[in-house]
Amino acid sequence: MGLTLAEKIISEHAGRAVHAGELVISKVDVTAVQDGTGPLTVQEFKKLGKKNLNNPERTILFIDHASPSPRKELSNTHMVLREFHKEYGAVLSDVGAGVCHQRLIESYVNPGEILVGADSHTCTSGALGAFATGMGSTDIAVAMALGKTWLKVPATFKIEVNGNFRTGVCSKDLMLYLIGMIGADGATYKALEFTGDTIENMSMSERFTLANMAVEAGAKCGLFIADDKTKEFLRSRGREDKFRQILPDADAEYERIIKIDAEEVPFTVSCPHTVDNTKPVSGLGKVKVNQVYIGTCTNGRIEDLRIAAEILKGKKVHPDVRMLISPASKDIFKQALKEGLIDIFVDANAVILAPGCGPCVGVHAGILGDGEVCLATQNRNFQGRMGNTKGFIYLASPYIAAHTALRGYISAE
Repeated sequence: MGLTLAEKIISEHAGRAVHAGELVISKVDVTAVQDGTGPLTVQEFKKLGKKNLNNPERTILFIDHASPSPRKELSNTHMVLREFHKEYGAVLSDVGAGVCHQRLIESYVNPGEILVGADSHTCTSGALGAFATGMGSTDIAVAMALGKTWLKVPATFKIEVNGNFRTGVCSKDLMLYLIGMIGADGATYKALEFTGDTIENMSMSERFTLANMAVEAGAKCGLFIADDKTKEFLRSRGREDKFRQILPDADAEYERIIKIDAEEVPFTVSCPHTVDNTKPVSGLGKVKVNQVYIGTCTNGRIEDLRIAAEILKGKKVHPDVRMLISPASKDIFKQALKEGLIDIFVDANAVILAPGCGPCVGVHAGILGDGEVCLATQNRNFQGRMGNTKGFIYLASPYIAAHTALRGYISAE
């Protein structure tokens, strides 16, 4: 019996051929925590009594969720990570450097590797052809100490997408469409393996969006075959030598195969308060919004900002709308400055935030008021996600977000 992409990568790290359902001990290449989960990981690591990290150069501490810190309690947790960095030699990605998942793909993760992180959207790196998954803080502490983890090999859903999107439709619409189709728990502990000519034609940015949201269908990871686009991305980040291609076997066994015609995917929005509560924009009516937010680890890349800037250029955000824009990393911020995108946003009366997670997780810089509505390019719209249980969050692409900011209601034109 052949192996899926997930089984291939885990087999390499387990030292033997493994199949779905097996419990294995696997080597780990990269471990990561962020400022919400990191302090507990540090505490648990110290309980183990280990004097050294297994691989300090590939143990990354990110300060991004409360960046910069909005209150003293969070500032104190940041101190814990900074002190751990100095004491044990772990890599520190401090305030302003960017969102952990974007920074991981930019600088730390390569095809064929295993990344475990104390954050559910760690699966973003799967677009590079890596097995990347989120775990609890204690599990990450053990991985940091031993360079190993235990896991159950996931069964795989093959997501085969073919054809061309309609103008303006993108991978965010596709992912919301898929989640609406199978449900927020429809792929629980499965690997999603994306394939088809639509996927092959996608930019890396669009692939990262799909991998990022695999967990919103309950999946353990979202995986892509590394190809020439992956190689070019790695080259642009100075890691071309890390490129390798791992292919699933022709006779790999998939638990489920889902086929999607890209031309049938509409402009799609997730409505409050669950990601799988999806509707086409055409079926919403005029939903007025108070805030539009473009950014996050899902859609805060330079390609996303270019899409928004093209729509906003020479125009003004609707007077009843606050528009917030946060590049996903410092490098993206610098590129947006270089291309004049930030000027376009500021001239349109949008507010530019430092790279980080703040509004998405409801920590700071965009908390909703009672009854307010936000359309965001983030990955979750759970009740209270943006800091107020009385707020309402809709999820959509940067294309829809920019049009919505101009119209004052959710729109794709």
